[in-house]
Amino acid sequence: MPIHWNQVEPLLVAMLVGAIIGAEREYRTKSAGFRTMMLISMGACLYTMLSPLIGGAMAPERIASNIVVGIGFVGAGVIFKGHDHTHGLTTAASIWVTAALGMAAGAGHARLALFATLLVFVVMALLPALERRIDRVNLQRTYRITIQLNNGDAQHLAHLFKQCRLRHSVHAQHRHDGVVETSWYVDGPASRHEQLVKLLLHDAQVFSFSY
Repeated sequence: MPIHWNQVEPLLVAMLVGAIIGAEREYRTKSAGFRTMMLISMGACLYTMLSPLIGGAMAPERIASNIVVGIGFVGAGVIFKGHDHTHGLTTAASIWVTAALGMAAGAGHARLALFATLLVFVVMALLPALERRIDRVNLQRTYRITIQLNNGDAQHLAHLFKQCRLRHSVHAQHRHDGVVETSWYVDGPASRHEQLVKLLLHDAQVFSFSY
């Protein structure tokens, strides 16, 4: 069977949109980078193109509809949780939207795919600067602090947070071997977090801390 331009064009568009998003992910050294995004976009495009050919007139969408389900498993594979933080959500979302862009190209909506790619690139490349500005105004952190076991140890840490004018709430406390391991949810301007870090570093009762 000869290959026609109307079959090649969607694949080229899918490869382009995958390359654009993949380049941004590669620049930020994420797990799903340049080649991964290109393959996801081209694969979604090809499945969409094959769906009416294989499905026939009765169910032309049956293969394409399962791309949404299948790509969910790929996205879930890059999400992992460590301590009190969940990592990989943005990469998982980028995989999901890249598949959608590939489907748009495969369905013959090249202009829509390219315009949506522009919007996605703006969100991923330009909005992190806005996020950093927001963090300077209100930064949320989870502090894990090991402190000497004394009466009022939690109150001592709460006093440090209040001294730095940070909103705080205790998440967990574990006592063993003469120390207390605590976890706190703290939010406030980034400059006040820096002030808190300095206080924790010079506090004799604090054995260790991380965030």
